[in-house]
Amino acid sequence: MYEFKTNITEIIDRAENVKSFRFKKPNDVTFSPGQWFFLEINTPKGLLKKPFSFSSSPTENFLEFTKRLTQSDLSKYLCNDAKVGGEVFIRMPLGNLTFSGEYPKIALLSGGIGITPFKSIIKYATDKKLSSDIVLFYSSRDEENIIFKDELNEMEKNNSNFHVIHTLTDEKTCPPNWTGSKGIICDESIKKYVPDYKERIFYVC
Repeated sequence: MYEFKTNITEIIDRAENVKSFRFKKPNDVTFSPGQWFFLEINTPKGLLKKPFSFSSSPTENFLEFTKRLTQSDLSKYLCNDAKVGGEVFIRMPLGNLTFSGEYPKIALLSGGIGITPFKSIIKYATDKKLSSDIVLFYSSRDEENIIFKDELNEMEKNNSNFHVIHTLTDEKTCPPNWTGSKGIICDESIKKYVPDYKERIFYVC
């Protein structure tokens, strides 16, 4: 278990009310793709503490989490007061929703902000050139709210073993040229878009 102070190095807008926060990663710190950590921040309202999944991969030289900003005290602080250079305390790593190539075929089912641990897994698999076949079935409200859309498309281009299937739940806003799935992820859509589902280990977030 690692416990250390570090600083915010970058704040990135990802989608409506969704931001990524990056931190300096100590040289001796490591974790498994898909794991999570505890974040502590001193704020005017006191010490705020919350668990977050890593949206970064162990292969990258920074730590990152991605959050949908709500009306919670921590969200308000991150949205209005968090600045590059700000200090945080991190305790890590935790969790066993991990994948480092243990299975030949997996399927990742995710909705909204639940994409974060899978982003870590997919980036790791791409960087490490894992031979495992990975399908991501990712549900978003509309096309504008697909978190990491560009990053996922880029990894799909660079990793012949990775395929992403997007589905939009707000069918009324689907653009005319939308070629992905529509509606919620359900058994019928899985059978349609992941026909070899019986051969895969499923991860759900």
